[in-house]
Order: sequence, then C-alpha cells, then structure tokens
Amino acid sequence: MKKLLQRLLAPIAALLTLGSASASSSAPYTARPALWAVSDADTTVYLFGTIHLLPENYQWRSARIDQAVSNSNQLVVETIIDDKDPMKLFQVLMSIGMSPGQPPLASRVPAAKQADLADAVKKSGVPPQVLDRMETWAAAFILLGNQFREMGLKGEEGVEMVLRNAFAGQGKPIGELETNLQQLTFFDKLPEDAQRQLLEGAIDPSSATREEFRAMLKAWVRGDVNAIARSFNQDLSGSPALEQALLKRRNANWSKWIEGRLQQPGSIMVAVGAGHLAGRGSVIDLLKKDGYKVRRLQ
Repeated sequence: MKKLLQRLLAPIAALLTLGSASASSSAPYTARPALWAVSDADTTVYLFGTIHLLPENYQWRSARIDQAVSNSNQLVVETIIDDKDPMKLFQVLMSIGMSPGQPPLASRVPAAKQADLADAVKKSGVPPQVLDRMETWAAAFILLGNQFREMGLKGEEGVEMVLRNAFAGQGKPIGELETNLQQLTFFDKLPEDAQRQLLEGAIDPSSATREEFRAMLKAWVRGDVNAIARSFNQDLSGSPALEQALLKRRNANWSKWIEGRLQQPGSIMVAVGAGHLAGRGSVIDLLKKDGYKVRRLQ
C-alpha cells in the first residue's frame, strides 16, 4: 500500500517536492527503462513507463528514448502540473477535498498510528485544524509530501518534468490524459476505508518506505516489467476499490484514447507511470487484446 500510494499520488504530489533538498548519491546512475511503440501506416505512439519522482543523477535518457522524443510531435502525460503557479492545484484540491462535519483526523487512524500521524502533521507545517476539515484522501495527499522530501525525491528530476522541458524547448505541444480535477476526483470518490488506507500509507515514517521505493526503482531502472507488474498486483490485492478506481478504469480509458489517436497521422509520446504499462490489464495488455501490435523498443 505504501508503494501504491507513492505511485498513484505522485503525478500531482510531485509539486510538493519542487526545490526540495536531494539525498542522492553524487555518482550518476544509468537506467534503461522500458519503451514501446504501437503504430499503423501513418501514426506512431511511443509508450514510456515513467517514475514521477527521482533522486538526482539518474541518467535514463538513452539513444532510443532521445530518438522517440525527436520523432514525436507531441508529449502526452497523465496530468499537467503547473509548477509556475502551484496555487492552481491547491485550489482544485481545496474545492473538492474540504467537507464540513469531518471527524478529527486523529480518529481516522488506528491508535497505534496516532504518534506517526502527529509527527507527519508537524512536519507538514499545515495547521492541524485545517487537516481536520479535509476529507481523508486530501489529508493523505498533503502529508505524503513529507515522505518524498525525506527520501530526497524531486519533482523536477522526475521523468515527466524532464520530458516536458525537452518538448517545450523544441516548441512541441504537451497534452494530458486527465485534468488535475479529474485525477483528484478519482481519489475523492473512493470509499472511506480505502481513503484511510491511503492515509496510513502517507504517514508511515520514510525509513519504513525507503527500501520498498528502492526495490520499485531498481525494477524500473532494469526495465523489468514483470517485477513492476508483480509489485502492483501485490499492492492492490488487498483493496479492490483502489484497483478498480485508480488502475483498471484509468488503463481502460487511456488505451481507448490511444486507439482513437491512432486514427490521426503523426507521432506522439505518451508517458505514464510504469505500473500502468505492466502486466495483465495494463494499457499495453488492453491494446494487444484489441488487436494492436505493440513493439518493445528498449
């Protein structure tokens, strides 16, 4: 659940880590993440499974990825975060994440987790009375920033941010599969028990999540899609509501979007979290089931 929380909230929670201190090694680390393509006579869609947040010094841009970037006329990501105006995202969050009559946040975690919650609230700098008025998923989103910062993860080092800068620098447009509001609404509609699972994952001390994140990162660095799929399946096995709302439904939406895009000429790159492109029920699996040939390029 902790890894799942990091992956699913990371596209928008990345904003919380912009400009944070890095805890990475000074030595560069070479990564070779998986890259695919699906194409027809006049269209190519590159599919790149990403890590939304990274420490510094991860060198993941290879000749094949750079060629795909060069060939693509547009980049499409999960959602576009306006790093120049972070208040836009927080206004959306507050518009749907605040509800009257919420019980105190401390009552929404088990007694054994209340000390971790108090510590996470203090580190966040957000007044406790504000968090008490938030829906559980929204409080989890705010508190998750503590983990990202303490692990030295930086939004500006994340794959999407680097790709966005590359495409923007070449004057190429950037699109999104979901707006900030649409993405946050997936969490807003979760049943309360699923939201509380997210909150518990968000307040675990970073020492408890560091090794899990490293394992996930190692699988991505190797391009080990099977390991990524196994990890996602294990994370989701205890929460069918999360699996349906945050993974299956979105994968189905995105695969249909890609199929529609193949009806237009040109080449684009679609960059989404690596778990959405791995294993049964992934975007790639759904495309294959609909008769499309998906080639792995890296």
